[in-house]
Amino acid sequence: MAIRPLLRYPDPALSLACLPVEHFDEALRTLCADLLQTMRAAPGVGITAAHIGVLLRIVVLELDPKLGPRTFVNPEIGWFSEETEKHTEGSVCMPGATEEIVRPTAIRFTYRDLDGIRHEEEMRGFPAICMQHEIDQLDGIFWVQRLSRLKRERLVKKWLKTAT
Repeated sequence: MAIRPLLRYPDPALSLACLPVEHFDEALRTLCADLLQTMRAAPGVGITAAHIGVLLRIVVLELDPKLGPRTFVNPEIGWFSEETEKHTEGSVCMPGATEEIVRPTAIRFTYRDLDGIRHEEEMRGFPAICMQHEIDQLDGIFWVQRLSRLKRERLVKKWLKTAT
């Protein structure tokens, strides 16, 4: 296991869509273990392979250290609730920058585990918000794109000043 370097916003790779994982092997397990260590070191509660420049559809979440990490390979959202909620979001690729985003409160999605077995799951509240945030990243949508233009420009300008 290794801590990998994180891309930093506005790296153009953060705007690229990720490809599905096709091989469920030891290399995938190693990559996912590295993602977990990288996320913990950042620190964060979620990370994608895209955050380290690997354009594969992998999400690792650790929302509660007592429950441990979960890995989702090739996640796809099939349903969003009509009900929404506002939550403060940020990114391991843009440390220190946060803003409120409105997202659906619940989702239903499919994914594969590290053995390639397909699962379907529903999430509500904070876990659903996190999963939507990470799946956006897999689709090449960096979280600041969910902000109004004015909020995004202010946040990016402020972050770029402090990041250099």
